[in-house]
Amino acid sequence: MAPRSPARPPAHDRLLDAADDLVAARGWAATPVDVVLARAEVAPATLYAHFGSKDRLLAATLDRRLARWDEAWATAVDEADGDRGRLLAVFDALDSFGEAYGRTRWCSFLGAAAEGTTSDEAVADAVRRDSALLRDRLVALAGPVVGEGERAQERAEELGAHLLVVVTGCLAMRLREPGDDQLSRARATAELVIDAFTTA
Repeated sequence: MAPRSPARPPAHDRLLDAADDLVAARGWAATPVDVVLARAEVAPATLYAHFGSKDRLLAATLDRRLARWDEAWATAVDEADGDRGRLLAVFDALDSFGEAYGRTRWCSFLGAAAEGTTSDEAVADAVRRDSALLRDRLVALAGPVVGEGERAQERAEELGAHLLVVVTGCLAMRLREPGDDQLSRARATAELVIDAFTTA
């Protein structure tokens, strides 16, 4: 008896997978809707039945990507040792996320913002939630590192803001100079920033 071929994913998932791959490889503005349809092997009516528009497909793709990123980062934090390790776990998460879901040119959320696709409210909301997750978690993880004191919360927010720039810069540099060196350099930079806050 011939082995059964694996079940084909539903059209909804094929559209999300196609959009995710194409955003990573080409950017959304440079991807005509017929390319998405061909990759997903669906008719135009299927896309509009599930998502309503090309931009709403992008929003759903970003929503799924954000949920996956949130999970990967939370897992990296749980597996890290010590307060400093948990703060630096964002870089471990970037590495594991890339291994699990494929290396991208840079960041799908940065891409959506740079391409102007955030004129769609659902896309803009996904980008805002990604920014909020990065900022809020970095600040929360910075708290135990900076310690207690009169300005503890202010210093945690400042350290988190500096590290957000490092993380975002790391993602942006992947577009300028593809390769894994950016991640190790960003981590080393973050170590220096943390040292500046903890030894002052």
